[in-house]
Parts: sequence; structure tokens; C-alpha cells
Amino acid sequence: MDKIDKKLVTLLQENARMPLKTLAEQVFLSSPAVSARIERLEKEGIITGYEAKINRLKVGYHITAFINLEVAPARKPEFYPFVQECPSVVECNCVTGNYSMLLKVVFPSTLELDSFIGQLQQFGRTSTQIVFSTPVEPRGIDVNLDITEHDSFAPTDSVEV
Repeated sequence: MDKIDKKLVTLLQENARMPLKTLAEQVFLSSPAVSARIERLEKEGIITGYEAKINRLKVGYHITAFINLEVAPARKPEFYPFVQECPSVVECNCVTGNYSMLLKVVFPSTLELDSFIGQLQQFGRTSTQIVFSTPVEPRGIDVNLDITEHDSFAPTDSVEV
């Protein structure tokens, strides 16, 4: 990806409905050139889709929770189709640690959450955390960051005393 591609990806992460003409003005290219770049980024799998952000509270989903689930490897072939069909599961990750799955779920109330946890427990042990607030909402990634030179998260060799 060159600088223009990175700028386009950044703009589309901020507003996926930004008009092609506006995108073109931002990167100083013609609309057809921007359209071709976006199409290429989609074909390369860099842009994988577009989505609307929904205020869950306004549509009645007042409970967000993270559920850790310990699923035995032999149960995964039946667990994956089950979890795929659950509309309240907004994310499911296979993770390391004491649990093998981490699910992010949304429900109208704790009653529905409790019922879902009961269904999940057929697959293994669970541990649930209910979200009180979200100081950092889900966001895009900074494609302009040079990860090979970025060292703010790298360990240091020296310790100041």
C-alpha cells in the first residue's frame, strides 16, 4: 500500500459512506482513479467490507458481556455452528489461557444473558464479565503507523534507577 491507499483506508474507516468525489478531493486524484484503487484494495482483501455502527442501547440491547468458555477440542465441530447461529454473539475468538473461547455478546437484559450462558455450559465451563462502560469504542487501525519502526510497546533493555 502506498500513501494514497493508506489515506483512502483511513478515510473509509472514519466514514465508509464518504462520497467518491470527496475521497478523490482528499487524495488529489480523479474519482475513477480512486474507484479503481478501492476496488483493488477490496480484491486484495485489505478492505473486507463496510458496516454501520449501531447504538445498541437505542435498539434495546442494554447488556454487553464477555464470556470466557472452555471448549474441549472434540466439541469445537458442534460448538462453531451453534455459536454462528446465535444473533447475540457479536464476536467469538479462539484464545490462549485457561479458556479456549472469548465471546462478546449483547442482550436486552441479564435474564436473556443468563439463559444463553445456560445453553453455553453444555460446551464447557464459563466465566462472564458484564461491561459497565466502554471508554474506547471499537475503532479502525492506524495503517499509517510504521510498525517496523514503532517501538513504544517494545521492551527496553535498560532500566532507569
